[in-house]
Amino acid sequence: MDATASSSNCPSETVELNRPAFRAYLDFRFVKSNLDKLRENVKNRNSSADPDLVARLYDNWVRVLEELESVRADRNSNARAMKGKLDPEKRSELVDQGKALKARLAVLEAEVEMVEDALQREGQKLPNISHPDVPVGGEEAARVIKMVGSRRNLGLEVKDHMAVGTALDLIDFETGANVSGAKFVYLRRAAALLELALCNYAMQKVASKGFLPMTTPDLVRESVLIKCGFQPRGDNTQVYSIRDTGLCLTGTAEVPLAAVYMDQIIPEEQLPIRLAAFGHCFRTEAGSAGSASRGLYRVHQFSKVEMFVLSTPEQSEAMLQELCDIEEEIFTELGLHFQMLDMPTGDLGAPAYRKIDIEAWMPGLQRYGEVSSASNCTDYQARRLNIRYRPSVADEERKGGSKKTRKLPTEFLHTLNATACAVPRLIVAILENCQAEDGSVVIPQVLRPYMGGMECIQAPDLVL
Repeated sequence: MDATASSSNCPSETVELNRPAFRAYLDFRFVKSNLDKLRENVKNRNSSADPDLVARLYDNWVRVLEELESVRADRNSNARAMKGKLDPEKRSELVDQGKALKARLAVLEAEVEMVEDALQREGQKLPNISHPDVPVGGEEAARVIKMVGSRRNLGLEVKDHMAVGTALDLIDFETGANVSGAKFVYLRRAAALLELALCNYAMQKVASKGFLPMTTPDLVRESVLIKCGFQPRGDNTQVYSIRDTGLCLTGTAEVPLAAVYMDQIIPEEQLPIRLAAFGHCFRTEAGSAGSASRGLYRVHQFSKVEMFVLSTPEQSEAMLQELCDIEEEIFTELGLHFQMLDMPTGDLGAPAYRKIDIEAWMPGLQRYGEVSSASNCTDYQARRLNIRYRPSVADEERKGGSKKTRKLPTEFLHTLNATACAVPRLIVAILENCQAEDGSVVIPQVLRPYMGGMECIQAPDLVL
């Protein structure tokens, strides 16, 4: 369950005055009943959120709302009393009471709105709770779940992907910088074909697993990004915003996929729903300098195939395993050696209940590098996007010879996401793991049908 709440402006608290971008359907009673758990979760995630403030603001919101309802009831009673035949003195008294109640009602309505704004603002800062098996700590606390394959003995002096790509005229950062800026890249020759091959292979793979293939917009409303757990206006944001439009460039197809069912109710019989999209990703990569970000490993724009799932709460843990199994199959077929990691609390984004990363061995960089991740976000995103499901009917009743179906109340579903293919990092892994003594690169067998039967990438006769 998403342990997020909202904030309010009450005399005893200091809160911001800006209005939240939207109203999330947060479970405030859960917050009040699980303060110890939430305090520990916030601490483990290095979050600045304050569960105690949320609980106090919720109490204040309930108090003000109860007073508002009481004054409304008094005003309705006053209005009913005015309908009868009254002597002038009594009518004048009721008129004065009505005016006072109307004025008090206006004050309370404004206060409720202000309190609810603050409640939402503070509540939306709370991260999702963490799976009980998630390791506690920073990135160094990640737990290896599985190692797949082994490091190749290349029998040569290993070069990194930039050296390989430059020799084969595949990677052009200089033109990218001249045209767009630092960390934008042109992929050339076989690298351009390799990008398309990877995306086509990944889309065919996930489609064969029952995922509905889609292409999605590269621009989304800022409010949609926020509902998915991203912060376009936060410090060191990774999001590019389009000035004077309210639109942002997506950093992942997860966002437009998550919004497909926004504000909808889905029959339980349709779940789980599996979606997959090819999309372009745009990231500012603020604060990402250093050797670990060398070359294609971290760029501002790239292509990706993303999987997204909507499920019932009972299905979501099994769906996370299914996503991880598909990722494992893809990277095994590409011939990569990789490890699967249960990521620790300090590395989880606010929406994630649990996140499994896959890191491929990159011999040129002499380290494992992340190529994919899969996350179970439970109902965190669904409560913000207002995506519910209708449980199957509990029973049917017969009255007067007709059958009557009893509907059950709606519930928030769970969302999950996983990367099937993030192009630049897979190109890094392929160039570094598949390099040959003569400087060529052997193309993984599964990609060759998507590259016109090409078996290896060789140096061009003429570099243009």
